[in-house]
Amino acid sequence: MHLAYPAVLAALLFCTGLYGVLARRNAILVLMSVELMLNAVNLNLVAFDVWLRDTLHAGQALTLFVIAIAAAEIGIGLAIVLMVYRNRGTSDIDRLRDTAEGPGGPEAPEGTGPEATDAAPAQKAEATA
Repeated sequence: MHLAYPAVLAALLFCTGLYGVLARRNAILVLMSVELMLNAVNLNLVAFDVWLRDTLHAGQALTLFVIAIAAAEIGIGLAIVLMVYRNRGTSDIDRLRDTAEGPGGPEAPEGTGPEATDAAPAQKAEATA
């Protein structure tokens, strides 16, 4: 078997996954793209293991570890995405911010934080007086 065939297929899978991670806004599609990238790495590991005729089959053993870690990653990732969707009503990555931030977070412009709402009645009272 030529090494070029699985290597080219793995490169195409990895590039597709990389495009999915960089271009998608839905968190579930981003997780699927990460899984696609990990599967491309697994394909390379098995292909090089067969090509090198390793007696220990280290590439296949490492592939099993990567599959186990990917399963744990997707389980935890989906749990996080579901909790964020329940709390926020969206899984759009661009619309999500850190859950610890309030409406007047560090990137909020001047005059939009909680201190601006407290100062507004005092300014109106001075303007009418």
